[in-house]
Amino acid sequence: MKNMKKLVSLLLAVCLMASLAIGASAAEPTTVDVSGGTGTSSVSLSSTSDGTFDGDPAATKMNVVIPTILPIAVGVDGTVTTATDIRITNNSYGAVKVDNVKVEAGAGWKLTAFGSKDSLAKVKVDSNMIGFKLALGGGVEQLTNAENAASQTLIDGAIEGCYMSGNGDQTANSIAVSYDAIVSPVSEAVVNASVASVLFVICWDAV
Repeated sequence: MKNMKKLVSLLLAVCLMASLAIGASAAEPTTVDVSGGTGTSSVSLSSTSDGTFDGDPAATKMNVVIPTILPIAVGVDGTVTTATDIRITNNSYGAVKVDNVKVEAGAGWKLTAFGSKDSLAKVKVDSNMIGFKLALGGGVEQLTNAENAASQTLIDGAIEGCYMSGNGDQTANSIAVSYDAIVSPVSEAVVNASVASVLFVICWDAV
């Protein structure tokens, strides 16, 4: 048993010495001793929370600002007004994209096909129906249809208009959110009612 303990201790000591030797060898600078000789330096990268060698390991931080409200006003004749200054802004160092957009009907409301407001002329008052149209960054308009009254995916996979650069390029780090809607008639005044919600999925624009 004593011999076994000695053998284990000896093996551990040998392993420790070998690891120290390898570490020292790796840290040793290369000496070029002839004209035209070469030396190679490895470029080592560490991503850290504070950008220092001793910082905690961390990936690039994502910081994308999404609008909290897409306001809609509907007049007594059904004419709809929407905001024209809504944007998604990327404050991250890295490029990002809108990878998916889904619209969901609010409580007591139903999605319908977007089109002319006249398409809702025959529906009953207080039917609580909304048709929605969305375009990102000047891209192709995406419209709701009449197939699913509760939830519809407008964008599935980033398309033209969905991409934003990192914040180092202030000319391309944000995209406009253009939208429109049609709303069924209401018998009583409505103020800031939550008739639908739009879910934006943001991802890194990675290889």
